[in-house]
Amino acid sequence: MLPLKYQNKLRERYRKINPNWCPSGEVFEQTVNNYIENANPILDIGCGRGGLSEKLGQQDKQVHGLDIDWDSMLSHRDSLIRLCAGHCNFLPIKSSAYQVIMSSWLLEHLSDPLTCFQEIKRVLKPGGHFIFLTPNKNHPIVMANILNRLIPRLQSILVERLYHRISADTFPAYYLANTYRTLLILAQKSGLQLIDLKTINDPTYTAFNEILFRTSIAVDDLMPKMWGIHLVGVIKKPDYLQS
Repeated sequence: MLPLKYQNKLRERYRKINPNWCPSGEVFEQTVNNYIENANPILDIGCGRGGLSEKLGQQDKQVHGLDIDWDSMLSHRDSLIRLCAGHCNFLPIKSSAYQVIMSSWLLEHLSDPLTCFQEIKRVLKPGGHFIFLTPNKNHPIVMANILNRLIPRLQSILVERLYHRISADTFPAYYLANTYRTLLILAQKSGLQLIDLKTINDPTYTAFNEILFRTSIAVDDLMPKMWGIHLVGVIKKPDYLQS
């Protein structure tokens, strides 16, 4: 398995080749920062042990974290973040409570994404935004991860490989909200609007040596743009009130 430090070095090499490229984590962070206001709290659904919520908390932003996994929250790396146990399909939160909701590495685990999107719509303030980072089902590597339904051990390997999480943080993956088309339909059915969706390529996941690194770059250049390995999107609740 490619060490994360080595992968990040390859990302910096790739950035020098493509100066306008940024890894998905940076794109996600910048997108969230484009929408947050210092006075408003941010809800991180599926906050886990840290991630962007941890970083925002260190920047004195008001962050509230929600996760279904109690053990993850107990070991959250920012003790100042307000945490709550709960499921995204039954958010224990009053309606119209947040201007910004974010999630990373959550949508691929939703077995009933429509219910989750409806709950996000309920909890968002009118004009509020839901910002997410998730794998793109169209990418060949992500398509291979779907084999975890047939080979359970494969999911643990790919979770560690793709998302840099320990195997204890491995959850079933369904990929029911992981393409442009499915996200557009889910947003429309929920009374929301998909206003932005970026696909981010990253050739470092299969770069186990120099030859594979260069081959991965060439393959990424040949793939359709909408096949980028990660999706960063923004979904908006309309400004007018809806029931």
